[in-house]
Amino acid sequence: MKKQFTLSLIATCLVAGSATAAVPQQSDVWYKDAQSAIENAKKNTPIIGQAKNVIVFIGDGMSLGTITAARIYVGQQNGSSGEENILTMETLPHVALSKTYNTDMQTPDSAGTATAIVTGVKTKGGIINVNDNVRRGFCDTVAGNEASSIFELAADKGKAVGVVSTARITHATPATAYAHSPDRNWENDSKIPNIAKEQGCKDIASQLVAFDVGDGFQVAFGGGRREFIPADATDPEYPDKGGKRTDGRNLIEEWQARYSDGQFVYNLDGFDSIKVDEKTRVLGLFEPSHMQYEADRQVDNKEPSLAQMTDKAIDILEQDKEGYVLMVEAGRIDHAHHGGNAARALEDTKAYDDAIKVALEKTDPKDTLIIVTADHAHTMIMNGYAERGNPILGLSKQQGKFNKDVDGNTYTTIVYGNGPGAVGESPRPSVSQEQVLKLDYLQQALVGLGSETHSGEDVIIFARGPQAWLFQGAVEQNYIYHVINDATGIGQ
Repeated sequence: MKKQFTLSLIATCLVAGSATAAVPQQSDVWYKDAQSAIENAKKNTPIIGQAKNVIVFIGDGMSLGTITAARIYVGQQNGSSGEENILTMETLPHVALSKTYNTDMQTPDSAGTATAIVTGVKTKGGIINVNDNVRRGFCDTVAGNEASSIFELAADKGKAVGVVSTARITHATPATAYAHSPDRNWENDSKIPNIAKEQGCKDIASQLVAFDVGDGFQVAFGGGRREFIPADATDPEYPDKGGKRTDGRNLIEEWQARYSDGQFVYNLDGFDSIKVDEKTRVLGLFEPSHMQYEADRQVDNKEPSLAQMTDKAIDILEQDKEGYVLMVEAGRIDHAHHGGNAARALEDTKAYDDAIKVALEKTDPKDTLIIVTADHAHTMIMNGYAERGNPILGLSKQQGKFNKDVDGNTYTTIVYGNGPGAVGESPRPSVSQEQVLKLDYLQQALVGLGSETHSGEDVIIFARGPQAWLFQGAVEQNYIYHVINDATGIGQ
């Protein structure tokens, strides 16, 4: 009895002590912020049910490191140290990692990765919406090995479909919205070997114009006019430039003939004049090749931003009572990384995040599944023990002094594993703060290549909306399609 009383007294004391014991760090701002974050996290209950609409955002080449650097970049532009900033995409409640390899490539290519996202199957690099049985460049291997995309399936179910990109609309990622091809480079007829033409393969641009599933595409915004017009035609904006087609076809005119009430636009003025109602259908091709990098677009202001195109596309697609599926690609993050130019890559990532913000504000999470991801990563890294608040594009600095390598030379926080910024000299030369903060500066790289390469690391998936909670852990990239299918039932 005495033993039982003693244990009871001890337990009472422990409970009382735990209730009154002070946690020294409770007044710390980081401690308080974390507790607030937990309370907010508890409010993010899964949305279970069917999605009427789906928006798939693809930041081409947007690695995890790119997101981190962009977070700091945007925060510093807004006057903070940067590290504590939060991008809009990072506010989405459900997160997973995506494994990006192709069936034949450890470090992947955009055609194979985008195909996985929109068809539900992994495939080889360089091929579009066909399965792994197809050999790249061999048209005779395609028949029977086509893979239907979520856009074809959605259109077949009566939904509106759209695609938006800052790259050529015929480029690898946006092409997966509407085309099937054994080679991503077959953007116009001049790129297809004669034997492939004889075997029935069509170029990617012509497949967009000929897309006849459901009611076709209600909206397509991007670059790539040259893929749609003949070599002897004159570009509407650049009199010294023509098209790439050798078959004499003007696909823009063919699209206009097919859709007599459709609107074709090629600059910001035309874009701004688009009238939106239940009959609106638009083809917008804003450059002969890719659209401008965001940093350059802001200077010229002759074409819409990714956020503006996303805003307009949603306005058009939501006219359909059955719902819609939309792809939005920030294609030029990838191109800036290939060029070893971190400044433009981060500015385009910021523009991508602005487009995501528009979509979140214009849609209801109860009926719209929004997925934000990347097709693959790049070799950009952050390194060097820079102090907090150090300019993300600047030289690595600590306690007021620039960090130095073993040869006593300065270096930037951001560098690339390979690319055009590689320096052949030994030892590697120092660079100045003035040099590295210029828009055109190419970060130094370890391995010299004319174009920096992709990397094979995982990329992030952020999601909000019906069935978004299914994104958990590390998943194969083709899993994304299956979440969309589960949320909408369009592939069933």
